[in-house]
Amino acid sequence: MVDAIGDAKKAAALLRKALATRSAVAGVRRTVASTPPHPAGHFRVAVYFADGEVNMYQMRQWYKPLAELAKTWPVVILSRAATGARSLLRESGLPVAFVPTVRDLEDYIATQDIRVVLYVNQNTRNFQMFRYGRRWHVFINHGESDKMYMTTNQYKAYDYAFIAGDAARERLQRVLWDYDLDRRTLQIGRPQADHYSGTLPYTPDARTVVLYAPTWEGDRPSAHYGSILTHGEALVAALLATGEHRVIYRPHPRSGVVNAEYGAANARIIAALAAANTADPAAHHVFDDGPELGWQLAAADLAVVDISAMVYDRLAADKPLLVTRPADPEAIVDTHGYLSACEWLDAAAAGQIVAEGHRVLDDPDAVARLEQWVQHYFGDTAPGAATARFHAAIGELMTRWEHWHAESADDDLDIPEPEEAELDD
Repeated sequence: MVDAIGDAKKAAALLRKALATRSAVAGVRRTVASTPPHPAGHFRVAVYFADGEVNMYQMRQWYKPLAELAKTWPVVILSRAATGARSLLRESGLPVAFVPTVRDLEDYIATQDIRVVLYVNQNTRNFQMFRYGRRWHVFINHGESDKMYMTTNQYKAYDYAFIAGDAARERLQRVLWDYDLDRRTLQIGRPQADHYSGTLPYTPDARTVVLYAPTWEGDRPSAHYGSILTHGEALVAALLATGEHRVIYRPHPRSGVVNAEYGAANARIIAALAAANTADPAAHHVFDDGPELGWQLAAADLAVVDISAMVYDRLAADKPLLVTRPADPEAIVDTHGYLSACEWLDAAAAGQIVAEGHRVLDDPDAVARLEQWVQHYFGDTAPGAATARFHAAIGELMTRWEHWHAESADDDLDIPEPEEAELDD
């Protein structure tokens, strides 16, 4: 009986997903049909994104750098999933091609002169794009960090990888066998940091602003970096109690997708912020789930983050931060880089966040230490420097493309018959 109920729930969930996907597909096709077609042969750079709406955070941080790049090299996003395409069409401001099947993908790229394809994640469907040669496939990632994800052997699947700086280079050199770093990686810093701006949802005052940006719970013990359940409630409660702090709470969008208790703790923190704002409307605590990431990193006096790309996003802002120490002893912590010298926040000390924050903010040597790590991870962080390196890296690959095509005796693309992909998210 229990199995039958479970099977019925699974069937119902699958039906709901199928109906939602069908609705999303229809909506995307209507939107595409109502806009002018993309001019043939126009785009030189494509960003391949096979994910749905749940992983949009991986694309959102690239919107502004890509818009800037498009002023020189026309950029199009190749979106494979309907809910992802729907979000991209609404918010990216960039041209989007909805290509749910391999046939759609092949038909579209045949109309364009795409020379560089960028990838922000390691979706297994990236492999469907790799089959098209005579263009560079480049992994640009969706953030810099010392997570094990940053040294996956999947780097070898790409022609090139854009990496942030010396720390990323050392990390790859330490882990990957027989990988030609000199030829296959180009250092670009953190171009997103050139766009750390936005409208504040509050008026700055004397309060100390603390950004708490935890990651999700992870899907295996080695990746249990999330702190909402172990640190979050005590940390936020202590800050709300002072009347002297403003909390910007930005949880990972996947929080609670694996662990219901983690999701429940996330909901309690959100409710606590709302209750504190009701009790003191001048507090203006912020629950931030918006698509924009940048103003939070620049506005916060102190950031408390988990082991994730947020550590390095904040590091690129060159401002003080605390990193939550994973409570699960099986969580893998890379102690070769910044995490070997960062300011840790243990779960037992989460309730003493005010004192811990003062300790970091008042440390006279903190600025000098931080500067050293910023340089090691990102190189020159002067305004515009990373953007210039990003554009130069694309320009270098365009030059290499021209070189290879000039030497090629056969300009015909030898593409095998496509395998149809399911129309799904």
